[in-house]
Amino acid sequence: MYDLYDKDKRRLLSALSHGSIFFSTTLLSVGIPIAILFVSEDPIVKENAKEAINFHFNVWFYGAIIAVLGFITFGLAWFILGPIGFIIHWGLTAWAITHTLRAPDEPFRYPFIFRLL
Repeated sequence: MYDLYDKDKRRLLSALSHGSIFFSTTLLSVGIPIAILFVSEDPIVKENAKEAINFHFNVWFYGAIIAVLGFITFGLAWFILGPIGFIIHWGLTAWAITHTLRAPDEPFRYPFIFRLL
């Protein structure tokens, strides 16, 4: 059923959707998967774009929690939770990109995130 779509294009757009999280310090980074969601007609690419958007929201939400805890604890939470969150953030993104390049016919699902879309 999904053989109608170009696999190389699917790999590129899916990896680009997930890779946009590397620019998460700019709020415009979520615009990349949103644009891909609206432009692409491929259902796998659309699922990967939705998952990337959900991951952006989760990264921002947990980042805000770490920031508030860091403020309350006079920076102690930044030194403990910050590096852990950073490693998880980059590790899951690398996993998603690797998955989309190796298995382009199935969308990637991040574990342990809240899905708004």
